[in-house]
Amino acid sequence: MRGTKNLTLMFFHFVPLTRRFAALSPFGRGICPKRLSVLDIGPIVSHTMKRTLFLCALTIILAAQATAHPVPFSFLDLQLSAHGMEVSLVIHDFDLAHELNVTEADRFLNPAFLAESATAIRSLLSARLQLSADGSASEPEWDAPELLHDRESVRFLLRYPSVRAKPAHITIHAALFPYDPLHQTFVNIYEDGELTHQLILDQSRKQAEHFTGSSPSAAAIIRRFIPQGIHHILIGPDHVLFLVGLLLLGGSPRRLLMVVTSFTVAHSITLSLAALNIVTPSPRIIEPAIALSIVYVGFDNLLVRKGRDVRAWIAFCFGFIHGFGFANVLREMGLPGRALGWSLFSFNFGVEIGQLIVVLAVASLLAAIRTRSETAGRYVAVAGSIVVIIAGAYWFTQRLFFAGTFQ
Repeated sequence: MRGTKNLTLMFFHFVPLTRRFAALSPFGRGICPKRLSVLDIGPIVSHTMKRTLFLCALTIILAAQATAHPVPFSFLDLQLSAHGMEVSLVIHDFDLAHELNVTEADRFLNPAFLAESATAIRSLLSARLQLSADGSASEPEWDAPELLHDRESVRFLLRYPSVRAKPAHITIHAALFPYDPLHQTFVNIYEDGELTHQLILDQSRKQAEHFTGSSPSAAAIIRRFIPQGIHHILIGPDHVLFLVGLLLLGGSPRRLLMVVTSFTVAHSITLSLAALNIVTPSPRIIEPAIALSIVYVGFDNLLVRKGRDVRAWIAFCFGFIHGFGFANVLREMGLPGRALGWSLFSFNFGVEIGQLIVVLAVASLLAAIRTRSETAGRYVAVAGSIVVIIAGAYWFTQRLFFAGTFQ
């Protein structure tokens, strides 16, 4: 019963994580069923027997599956100390056999065969496991593989000679066995021998970050999240196009500053609310709404009359929606729970820097065109607004009816 044995070992290896979810159990909450009469008992007994038989059958099926395929887990332990970083990686022989086209997984429990396969295993795993310390990719030295007969697994010890002190920021990318959509990598992070963080990497989450210390340094947070904020605004065509649409009609520096400031204030509010899980609307609502905001800006540009300029209000109202879009990205990056304030501020500040780059570039270009020819400036504003409308309509249709394309 190798599946049962592996499941038991997995439980004891990762048991601290289960304590976090214990409070979610419905048991122990004081739930008391109503009093039953004698006439009520018969149907309940019959129903209970049916459920018991069903559970027994299900248990037999699961047990049978477990004997054929072990539980799809790997284990990654990071030891961080003043001397640097060491990593222990435990993987099942079943997964190795599948990836290296070995028909009998038990062959990896043979020391001679494992030694022969060590180079192939290291080559396979090196491409699928990357760790960086303080922003620098670190190449490990792999010790000889160690057999774990009782777990039907193999353990590797990875040493990182380039990391000579405890790093402030660790990035872990693990996609060890993509052939199995159920495979999970359990990660334990120890600082000076004490378990400080646990997480799970799988098909939906292949990367995670960890900031060391009881309180991550502000410098480490800023170095990480400001570039991410700049990067996100510059590669987000919908956010950029929304800003461009607001700038097409031009205006004085004071007017444009009001527009940009209104957008900043609004999206900062919803970014914080969503990142802190206070308000978390579904991307299925937010993403189409962002596309509609772009369409609206384009039409407003075409319908605007002299003396009527409500772009600051438009930026403010739709900025709330764009803030939720920024938060979706920020949550995927993994906020350090012990430095939420700094991470939110840094990411938002990065967004503002990227936003300023866009505004200065577009506003300067449009101003130069208008200086040379007012008529050309009007044509650019009209043509640009039409492009904005078409792009927004395309994104709205795509995100509303083909939601999987942006998730």
